[in-house]
Amino acid sequence: MQKKYKIEVDCANCALKMEEATKKVPGIINATVSFMTQKMNVEFAEGVDEKEVMKAVVKACKKVESDCEIYL
Repeated sequence: MQKKYKIEVDCANCALKMEEATKKVPGIINATVSFMTQKMNVEFAEGVDEKEVMKAVVKACKKVESDCEIYL
């Protein structure tokens, strides 16, 4: 399953760090974060709880960029 999320990120480098952190979260197959469009595209593994996985994604992204926002 794929979903798009609106985000707020300050620079392209921060977006790349968020993308890398998101890809490491269990339950995520693939992710792309675009600084230009301020969007995050996430592909979830089959059968995972999307809300729980996204909580882990937010936590991982806050570690690399503390002032980023992901609108769930």
